Amino acid sequence: MPELRRLDARYASALLDFERQNRGYFARSVPDRGDDYFTGFAARHAALLAEQAAGGCHFHVLVDDDGSVLARFNLVDVVDGSAELGYRVAERASGRGVAKDGVRRVCELARDAYGLHRLFASVTLDNPASLAVLRHTGFTPLDEVVLDGRAGLRHVRELTAGEVPVGPAC
Repeated sequence: MPELRRLDARYASALLDFERQNRGYFARSVPDRGDDYFTGFAARHAALLAEQAAGGCHFHVLVDDDGSVLARFNLVDVVDGSAELGYRVAERASGRGVAKDGVRRVCELARDAYGLHRLFASVTLDNPASLAVLRHTGFTPLDEVVLDGRAGLRHVRELTAGEVPVGPAC
């Protein structure tokens, strides 16, 4: 069974493989990271881990039984009890509820382990799968945004003590 784990140095290689293998798939719905992301991955990964250690963000990977990364879930720009949620799911794991389950689990971590009380997430309107994930995990539309030149929606999710982050049935 896949495990959600806090990102650390031991996942660098698996995370780079995940990003490389899914680059074309991701580029269909989110902006491409660009070649520099891949050539400078080691330094970027180290910088992200340093930022995480300082408390400015919380990075997670969903690791399959074979050690490969199925998804990543990031909480960035942590300020005053709030953060931005972002996630990516491998093409081979799409359509299996991985994103919904991962978002629910990260909401629990955000509330219980990191003391956050509000999450934001933005998604383009041409990404119906991510719009559905946010809707099913309790996020509500907040306002319209433009993401890499594409129309999108910014969502918000209040994290209430004692609540189980479950959205409407699929």
